[in-house]
Amino acid sequence: MIDTSKFTQLLFKKGIKFYAGVPDSCMNEFCNEINNNKQIENITSANEGSAVSLGVGYHLITKKIPCVYLQNSGMGNATDPLTNLANPEVYNMPMLLMIGWRGAPGIKDEAQHNIQGRTINKILKLYKIKYLILKDNKDLTKVSDLINHAKKNSCHVAILVKPKTFSKVKKRFIKSSAVRPTNILRKNVVLSLLNNVSKGTKIISSVGFNSREIFQMRLEKKIKNGRDFLMVGAMGHTAMVSLAVSKFTKENTICVDGDGSFIMHLGALSLLSNHKRRNFKYLLIDNESHESIGEQPIRFQNFNIKKISEAMGFKKSFYTNNFKKLDFLMKKFIKSSGPSFFHVKIKSGTLKNLIRPRNFLEIKKKFMN
Repeated sequence: MIDTSKFTQLLFKKGIKFYAGVPDSCMNEFCNEINNNKQIENITSANEGSAVSLGVGYHLITKKIPCVYLQNSGMGNATDPLTNLANPEVYNMPMLLMIGWRGAPGIKDEAQHNIQGRTINKILKLYKIKYLILKDNKDLTKVSDLINHAKKNSCHVAILVKPKTFSKVKKRFIKSSAVRPTNILRKNVVLSLLNNVSKGTKIISSVGFNSREIFQMRLEKKIKNGRDFLMVGAMGHTAMVSLAVSKFTKENTICVDGDGSFIMHLGALSLLSNHKRRNFKYLLIDNESHESIGEQPIRFQNFNIKKISEAMGFKKSFYTNNFKKLDFLMKKFIKSSGPSFFHVKIKSGTLKNLIRPRNFLEIKKKFMN
C-alpha cells in the first residue's frame, strides 16, 4: 500500500496540478485526495476520451503535464485522442495516465474486467507508453523518474493501480449545491418499476447498482413482470442497446440508466430525433455521483435535464424527488406514448449484501425468450 498523501504531494512537486478523468474504485482514495486539495484543479469528465482532450487543452496553454485518471475498461474511450491526437508521432504531448487495474492477473474480479485485466499492460507496450505498477512507498522514486521521462521526451507515461493500493483518505469536499433534497432510494424506484410493468416489457439497465438491485429485488420479491438485460459493463451504452431493442419489438422497452452513464455518451440520444419510438422509455436514476465506485460527485449545476431531454426528441418528460409521487408518475410514464423520459432524483445508498449477477448466458436467454 502507498501513502495517498505522499503520492499526490510528489505529483504536485513535479508540477502536476491539473487532473481530469472518470473515477474508478481502484483510485477512489486518490480521487478523494485531489478533491480535498484546493490548489489542484480536478474535472470529473463525461468519459475518458473527454478527459484526455481536457489534458490536451491544458497542455497547449500551460506547457505543463496533465494527469488523466481512468479505469482500464475506459481505454477504449481514451484511445482515439491518445493515439490520433496526442501521441509523439502527431502532436507529441506529455501526459500522466493513472489507470485502475481491474481484473489484474492473480486478483479475482468480475467477468467484465478479465479481458482488459489480462491485456492492459500489453496495450500500453503496443502504444509505446512507458509504465510502472504502483505497489508501495518505495515506488515514489520510480514515479518521479517516470514523470521526468514524460517531460524529457514529451510523451505519455502510465501508472497501473491495483485495488487497495492507496491508503484511506477522508473526504472533505461537499457535494454540489445542485443536489436537490429527496426521500427516494434506488430500491424504491426499482420496486415501483418492476411492480408496474407488463409481463412482456423489456428492461435494459446500466452497469453498477441499477442492474444489481433489479437482479436482487426480482429474486427477493419473486417478481416476474418484464424481462431484464443487465449491462454489467459498457458504461454509457445502455440507451443505444435499448433504442435498438425498441426498434425491433412492439413491447414497451425501458432503459434504466444512471447519471454517470447518461452523460458519458449523451450525444447518442440525439438519434431519437430520427427514431421516435412510441415504445421507448428512458428512466434516469440520479444521485449526482458515481456511487458504486466510491460516491465521487457528478456536478449537474446549470444542467437542465428536462430541456435536454426535449431537445433530444423525447415527447414526454416526467420528474420527481418525492417518494409519495413516485408510483403515480411511474404508472403514467410506463403507460405514456413515447419516447418518454422520467428523471428520478434519489439519495445515495443501496441494498445490504448486494449480490452480483453471474450467469450472463442465462440472463441473455431469459431476455431473448
